[in-house]
Amino acid sequence: MSASHPLSPLSAVEVQAAVALVKALPEFSATVRIISVTLEEPDKSSVHNGTNPDREASAILFDNATNGGWVAGLNLTQKRVLSFQPTPVGAQPMMSIDEQVECERAVLTSPAFHAALKKQYGDIDPSLVMVDIWSAGNYGTEEDRTRRLARPLCFLRSDPTDNGYARPIEGIRPVVDLNTMTVLRVEEYGQWPLPPQSGNYAADRVPNQRTDIHPLSITQPNGPSFTVDGNSIAWQNWKFVVGFSAREGLTLHHIRYADRSILYRASLTEMVVPYGDPRPTQARKNAFDVGEYGMGMCANSLRLGCDCLGHIVYLDGHLCDSRGRPLTIPNAICMHEEDFGILWKHTDRRLPDSPEVRRSRRFVVSSVSTVENYE
Repeated sequence: MSASHPLSPLSAVEVQAAVALVKALPEFSATVRIISVTLEEPDKSSVHNGTNPDREASAILFDNATNGGWVAGLNLTQKRVLSFQPTPVGAQPMMSIDEQVECERAVLTSPAFHAALKKQYGDIDPSLVMVDIWSAGNYGTEEDRTRRLARPLCFLRSDPTDNGYARPIEGIRPVVDLNTMTVLRVEEYGQWPLPPQSGNYAADRVPNQRTDIHPLSITQPNGPSFTVDGNSIAWQNWKFVVGFSAREGLTLHHIRYADRSILYRASLTEMVVPYGDPRPTQARKNAFDVGEYGMGMCANSLRLGCDCLGHIVYLDGHLCDSRGRPLTIPNAICMHEEDFGILWKHTDRRLPDSPEVRRSRRFVVSSVSTVENYE
């Protein structure tokens, strides 16, 4: 069980080896979720020295039965648990993909939610309701402190493929206990009319699209100028490692130019979206996208010709769901070169037929995460 670089992200095999270790713990039970399994990065000194340390991982576990969790330190090379520590009382890890799916199902099958819908809007089809799972946060109440809560936002589509975000159901807020997957109550905030017009931006629904843009082909007949060895990338004088995790998504490591260290680690540490609207239907909209939902968990599978153009090399993201089952995001990362215009140009007036031009080229590493209504 080895990687070409000690900072390469966990492989699918390594993730499942970590799952096997935590499932063998005496504390593990049917009510415990595996929130994430992530590479435990070795000491910087060992990376710079070129040593090959044991592969280690950390796993975040959460027990729905006790509303508490643990962090497990794992040695994947030696196949043993190094540490097992409880998380602080009241601490909540990010939501798993499973919980978001289960929470939406709980809302859509709730009699209380159906009754609130009918009271607000009459006989509408609940199957056309779209439920976005928002963390409730902790605003100091006993409920916030002692439960794992979600306060979903709901929208109404005109058909199963409609853009629901154009028609928010503002007067209804279900409150869901994620530990029991039950709707505790449906809060109502008066009558809010639904927007009358469609806001669907899908290409097959937008009439009169522009016709003055013709196809643009990008070719590299000799192939790209970069090389890929596992997750280690070399381009011109640059070398670096592409990482990926459930929480941060795309990360960059050990960036060097001509073997000189430039940047050891780059990541999106957090993305905070404070909506700042004090009205009761909006006041709790304060998203921590990395910590609450996970950039890696929300990563797209990128497609050639749509997300990426030219000669593309893709890397998959290897995670697990909260039950420990393999969760691979194909093409979670794409890499390509771009012509980036003129870098510099000069013409000597005495040599007008011999201008000097250098074109700019850049290397692009891309990952796109969709957190419900935005990318």
